[in-house]
Amino acid sequence: MTTPAAPHRRRTPLAWFRSRPLRSRLALLTAFAVAVAVAAVSAACWFVTRAQLESEMDDALRSTRLDSDGVRGLLALCRQGATPPPATGTYTVQIIDASGGVCTAGEAALPVGAGDLAVARGTLAGVLHTVKDADGREMRVYTYPQQPGPTVPAGLAVSVARPLAELDNSLSTLGWVLLLVSGIGVLGAGAAGLWVARTGLEPVDRLTGAVEHVAATEDLTVRIPAEGEDEIARLSRAFNQMTAALASSRDRQARLIADAGHELRTPLTSLRTNVELLARSEQTGRAIPAEDRRALMTSVKAQMTELASLIGDLQELARPDAVRPGPLEVVPLHTTLRTALDRARLRGPELTFTTDLAPWYVRAEPAALERALVNVLDNAVKFSPPRGTVEVTLMRGELTVRDHGPGIAPDELPHVFDRFWRSPSARSLPGSGLGLSIVARTVKRTGGSVTLTAADGGGTRAVLRFPGAPTPPPETTG
Repeated sequence: MTTPAAPHRRRTPLAWFRSRPLRSRLALLTAFAVAVAVAAVSAACWFVTRAQLESEMDDALRSTRLDSDGVRGLLALCRQGATPPPATGTYTVQIIDASGGVCTAGEAALPVGAGDLAVARGTLAGVLHTVKDADGREMRVYTYPQQPGPTVPAGLAVSVARPLAELDNSLSTLGWVLLLVSGIGVLGAGAAGLWVARTGLEPVDRLTGAVEHVAATEDLTVRIPAEGEDEIARLSRAFNQMTAALASSRDRQARLIADAGHELRTPLTSLRTNVELLARSEQTGRAIPAEDRRALMTSVKAQMTELASLIGDLQELARPDAVRPGPLEVVPLHTTLRTALDRARLRGPELTFTTDLAPWYVRAEPAALERALVNVLDNAVKFSPPRGTVEVTLMRGELTVRDHGPGIAPDELPHVFDRFWRSPSARSLPGSGLGLSIVARTVKRTGGSVTLTAADGGGTRAVLRFPGAPTPPPETTG
């Protein structure tokens, strides 16, 4: 059993138009608009000219009168049975009596209508109408009453007529002229529209070529000249900004990978060395002294902890800035800070923590916020002297963490939030150089800010500002 072929669908004119290139559509639209405008103007011109010519013909017929001698001579010829000579020029003259009798001077007689008889009988002052003569020609006729005289009897009317072919010939000539001019205008408009479309879309062509080049080569250094303030210039500038942002993002990604590789190499090398020592001891049967073995295991554990922390920090920083790691919630900052302080006390049991925490609620991702607070406190613990004091205050959404350590040199302050940056004095201490970067990123997501300054009397002061309120919204509980 065969399946019948699907019927062929004819493409509609609209579908065909939409399939054309943009410059072709612009040229067609321009030509169509000009064609409509020219057609409207030509039609209006033709009708106005026709009305004007008809009005002039009617005025000429009304002003044409046959004098008494001419009427008498024409009647005399008709009574004698002779054929009157044609009237002067293209005019046809016909005399009508009250009974409908006619005497014609022209190529063919004109039919007598009720209006003509009414004029001959004196009930109308004149009548203007269009008829066909005996030869079938259309004639414009004006009939007026003839004044009686000594030699002209009463009850006569005179019809003066001209063929409408005079108008038709002139109008036909005008129509062909208008058609020719309109055709030239439409063709010129189409060519001009195509030229304008090509010129106007040239920047778009350049932009398209640049995008295709970037897609094919991944070369983000391409820039498009942007001149002026029009839409094309704005699009070009937007493209340049986009490629610059992409290039910067790719550079940051490359630096992150390079820095991560560099930072991972140290704990991995140390961990590998310690593991190889333990493995060689097992292979050779030479036991490592118990104290050295405990030191190796402690070092392996520390390196594994540092490696896990570094990997966690990298995972946090690898998330796109525009994508939040979790839903924002109303978080009691003071409660989260107390949890972070508990963890910090475990890492610095010999330190003294002074706290003054006022209630404050913020919108944040709970896990990320706690991690940022722990990083700030860990930084204070790391640089505090033995049996030192760490001062922590939270007032109206401003969290201040101050330690009494060696502080940070003024020339190093601009770099403290850079990824993997570590001051020369801190390179011997554990850490990855990512903690403050995570803090800055987390605080920024909440809409706040973070600064690190040298404290009076020595040490470092970290100030974190969080937008929020001292009380939770009605739909939440603190």
